[in-house]
Amino acid sequence: MAYNRTIWQDHVTEFSDRFIETDNGDGTISHEPVEGEVIQQGTPQNARNFNTLEEGTFSAEVLGMEAARVLLLHQRALNGLASESGEITLTNSQKYPFNNSVASVALKQRMETTAYTVETDVLSATGEVGRIVISDKQLNGFKISYTGSAKTAKIKFFVKGGLF
Repeated sequence: MAYNRTIWQDHVTEFSDRFIETDNGDGTISHEPVEGEVIQQGTPQNARNFNTLEEGTFSAEVLGMEAARVLLLHQRALNGLASESGEITLTNSQKYPFNNSVASVALKQRMETTAYTVETDVLSATGEVGRIVISDKQLNGFKISYTGSAKTAKIKFFVKGGLF
């Protein structure tokens, strides 16, 4: 619904400060305006016009709040796409099926929640990497390891989300 503006006009008369003075007989005096000729008819100051102003003001406030809500929603979506990436080389000195390849990764940016995801790519390995495991997620980092028999594995990681 579009707001229909009211173009307010002043009531302009020939005489703006003339009055007829009447003695009321009880010691009081009444003044009655003598306007003369009306040069410009003013906009009526009535409930219809004032309520139109109120509705327009209320609608603008609601629209502003909705715009702020949508902006916040988009900011959260963008923060969910924001990512941090890095590379780490994991080493395993134990014999399969045992594995001690776990390492801690410190994040450059502190997260606001641990509801972030970590995606990985194996860049190189000396043996079978198996599955990449992300564990112990914290606001400032996480642990990464693999389950296979590889002696070393160079892993690229991508952190997404975690920010509001």
